[in-house]
Amino acid sequence: MAKKETAPAKKIEKKIDEKVRYKTIAENRRARHEYEVLDVFEAGIVLAGTEVKSMRQGRANLADSFARVEDGEMWLYNCHISPYDHGNRFNHEPARKRKLLMHDKEISKLKSRMQEKGLTIVPLKLYFKGNWAKIDIALARGKQLWDKREDTAKRDSKRQIERIVKQAR
Repeated sequence: MAKKETAPAKKIEKKIDEKVRYKTIAENRRARHEYEVLDVFEAGIVLAGTEVKSMRQGRANLADSFARVEDGEMWLYNCHISPYDHGNRFNHEPARKRKLLMHDKEISKLKSRMQEKGLTIVPLKLYFKGNWAKIDIALARGKQLWDKREDTAKRDSKRQIERIVKQAR
């Protein structure tokens, strides 16, 4: 019996040039103004089909939304995703609570840190990462009025310095 010649093993090459595309749908700018962001986490979000289509049209709003840990699961409340225009009777409810997908260790870490006085979980940004809907949530502490004034004063002084440096050139 003659030996069979085997074909050389094909190399599986991963495309290095392939970049993940990010498309921002909604940002919660007010959260950065009203809260001091301590830590940021990325979470997946469970959506219905019409919710995804509506989000691809950019029809989502994070104002007044927040997240909570319930029974070891993370839930997003008050995130408004408008009904899909061409949806049928099975269209989604706009302001329903939505499950966030995170590792158990991250959820337990958030839960333990959230029990500290004055900490809460607020969403910062809703976006598509490739074809997956993701949300950035932050562990944050509410700012007092004087904190907000202080941040505004710092921002204004920084702008003035940049303006002076630009004029001096």
